[in-house]
Amino acid sequence: MTNQAFILLCIVVFGVVGTCHGGSLRKGYYKDTCPDAEEIIKKATEKHVANDPTLPARFLRMHFHDCFVRGCDGSVLLNSTTNNTAEKDAIPNLTLAGFDVIDDLKAEVEKKCPNVVSCADVLALAARDAVSFKFQTPLWEVLTGRRDGRISRISEALANIPSPLSNFTALVRSFTSKGLNVHDLVVLSGGHTIGVGHCNTFSNRLCNFTGRSDQDPSLNPTYASFLKTQCENLSDNTTFVPMDPGSALTFDNNYYVTVKQNKGLFESDAALLANKGSRKIVDELLDSKKFLTEFAQAMKRMGAIGVVTGNEGEIRKKCFVVN
Repeated sequence: MTNQAFILLCIVVFGVVGTCHGGSLRKGYYKDTCPDAEEIIKKATEKHVANDPTLPARFLRMHFHDCFVRGCDGSVLLNSTTNNTAEKDAIPNLTLAGFDVIDDLKAEVEKKCPNVVSCADVLALAARDAVSFKFQTPLWEVLTGRRDGRISRISEALANIPSPLSNFTALVRSFTSKGLNVHDLVVLSGGHTIGVGHCNTFSNRLCNFTGRSDQDPSLNPTYASFLKTQCENLSDNTTFVPMDPGSALTFDNNYYVTVKQNKGLFESDAALLANKGSRKIVDELLDSKKFLTEFAQAMKRMGAIGVVTGNEGEIRKKCFVVN
């Protein structure tokens, strides 16, 4: 059985990873080898977030993009080389940002515990700590013990990262391939409550939806008119707008309010209303407490996708290059 298949079996049977055997992810993985690791990462992350409130959205997206390609193995952090173009240079990842901060967090923990904490774990913890910063309490539990992968290919990023242009069927197929279900899809889409979207990822909905200079009929007309004032052409990849209007820096469940108003920015957001089952989940997540509870559980499942553990992979000295 492959490691990924084993992990997925753990999820199906036990609900979480870490209950199958000691080599899998578990709580407090570094308590003997680097007991201060999580606190070092937390403090350093909070210091950066205090100076840059866009980092929570950036780290959350980076973690998601990492996990959907080869599992949560830190492969998105690797730089391209002369002989290989890495995930980082794939179109879906060109707007990722914050790699320098992840390098800084890794350097901080390396000072205390050299060659112990993986870049994959640093990213998973940083995503949680950054989003949790304003709440002053962890929003979800991060099990640790991931090791770093040595492979990062542009083609795999293009093939595995869900597109903002995806319809419901394509989204379900993508999430199912990672051992996640429709409920996880709808809940994790709630991450769009923070962050921005670039014009070229949704401008086809404004003026060329079917190739006939038309507008996406599922998009709120008033919202569409506003977006047209922000995006001047279909290929604009520098201008961006908030994914959750009026709440782009606040992690809450307002995303589902906007989706219900047909103001989901991407086709993939609007797709959540295209299926009866997913529409029901959207309605349930209008309850703020339920959203936070469900998001915590979904992030724990996502963070366990195809992890490299035990003696596989490596612990990178620097996150952007293999040892």
